[in-house]
Amino acid sequence: MDSATRENIYLAAKKWILEAGKQIRENIDKPIEVGSKTNPNDLVTSMDKNTEKYFLEKIKTNYPNHFLLSEEGFGDVLHTLDGIVWIIDPIDGTMNFVQQKRNFAISIGIYHDGIGEIGLIYNVMEDVLYHAKRGEGAYKDEYKLPPLNTNMVLEESVIGLNHLWLCENKLVDEKYMQKLIKTARGSRTYGSAALELAFVAEGILEGYLTMGLSPWDFAAGMILIEEVGGITTNIDGGSIDMLQRNSVFAGNPTVHKQIITNFLSKGRK
Repeated sequence: MDSATRENIYLAAKKWILEAGKQIRENIDKPIEVGSKTNPNDLVTSMDKNTEKYFLEKIKTNYPNHFLLSEEGFGDVLHTLDGIVWIIDPIDGTMNFVQQKRNFAISIGIYHDGIGEIGLIYNVMEDVLYHAKRGEGAYKDEYKLPPLNTNMVLEESVIGLNHLWLCENKLVDEKYMQKLIKTARGSRTYGSAALELAFVAEGILEGYLTMGLSPWDFAAGMILIEEVGGITTNIDGGSIDMLQRNSVFAGNPTVHKQIITNFLSKGRK
């Protein structure tokens, strides 16, 4: 993708994500329909669906040759990332949206032939936009995020992870995860993968570890993190499949290596 095309798409995506966030804020206290998908905690609302439809209409009207991969099923059925693909989560952190009315985000990753070109994560209620274009750095609103500190060590790091890692699970022996938490300076759970990935890019988390995410959860965050020198893999240190659900471990490269070597690989089931 040439720079002029990337800029054109970026400006449109930025305008639409801010408009969608404004619509959510204006309607946050109105009654909404709440249902569930795979389990009672996997919530979906009428706001998720309406926001996704908003993006679908904008993309297909303005860029009819582009594709949409999205959570609520209104996009295209894709088997490759050929062409220009928008990967969208209309509300990441739906449980937070329903119960807290905060700590949720709109996430947009735009890929061209499998390469991440544009990433946007909008913290809707705080009106904060994280955004990046490939090769141009990552930003929090107008502030350019600095490269991640490669001198960090785990003992001085704060790690984002769901606390189910500390219970019996199918991936990693919980004793190693408990040891990881005891070794790190601290741990946090925010309930929105997109925001936690943005926090890694910002450098306020040194890592984010999750058992399973879909492409719309991590597509934008991966671009932001790469632009500040971070790394995103699965929990074995391998490449992420952009069309499948993956375990995801994003972080500062130094801390990432330390956790993979000393905890995840040793505790892997």
